[in-house]
Amino acid sequence: MKLERYQFNPLISPNPMHIWESRFVFNPAVVHDGELFHMIYRAQGDDMVSRMGYAVSVDGIHFNRMENPVFEPAGDDELYGVEDPRITFIDGWYYMLYTAYSPYGTRISMSRTKNFITWERFGVVIPDVDNKDAALFPEKIGGKYAMLHRIHPDIWLAFSEDLIHWENFVKIASPRVGMWDDLKIGAGAPPIKTEYGWLLLYHGVKKARRPIYRLGFMLLDLEDPTRVLKRSNEPILEPELPLEKFGGVPNVVFSDAMVEFHGEYYVYYGAADNHIALAKIKKREVLNWIRNQEGGR
Repeated sequence: MKLERYQFNPLISPNPMHIWESRFVFNPAVVHDGELFHMIYRAQGDDMVSRMGYAVSVDGIHFNRMENPVFEPAGDDELYGVEDPRITFIDGWYYMLYTAYSPYGTRISMSRTKNFITWERFGVVIPDVDNKDAALFPEKIGGKYAMLHRIHPDIWLAFSEDLIHWENFVKIASPRVGMWDDLKIGAGAPPIKTEYGWLLLYHGVKKARRPIYRLGFMLLDLEDPTRVLKRSNEPILEPELPLEKFGGVPNVVFSDAMVEFHGEYYVYYGAADNHIALAKIKKREVLNWIRNQEGGR
């Protein structure tokens, strides 16, 4: 099972006319509201501080970008930038978890919006340093909100009554010795609910002279997402093209966004931390993998 790249990648590249996104654009969050695709993407200019831009599309392929960033660092917790957003729609709001990078390290922060232009900030919601790759489930599980996050090198879950105070940290998956994800792993897009379980796109990193970032799937139990039911034995996308092998960080495909649209999953990914690209897979192909293939753990 492999993702199929869009033949006219990349979708979005650095814009030398805008100083804040003149060097790198990558790792977008994307949601579809039933009519439009909304993209919040990470960008860097000459100062190498990460900011977030906004782009909108009707078809999920051709995006129109705003000239100025819509989300910028604020305060000491974000002194070095705001990174790698993941967006989940909950109770009428689009909640964005992102990495706040500062002299304190990397920590998980949260904001929310209804229009992708104005944002209500909640600040750091998990104060542990060197934590990132956070994504919210789209509904409560067992009466509580659930969050995926990464305490190096594993994927963890946390639970909350109010989306602000998080507890009950549980490790759910680790790197696998000798496999494509043997160095570290992290959640990609917010999980998508299927009749068989929560479908989670995740990234795995392979030990090498230059570590290689690839993508795979996990399936988590609907009622108890701490249980991993299946896991990709082989990557579903890996760096193969020049734009994925050479760039700000070589040998990287890294995704924060997977959208179900017209019977397919659209996976938006950062290519070598330099461009934004798209790959797709038929939903029926993924469901066939869930139903028929013995998955790794």
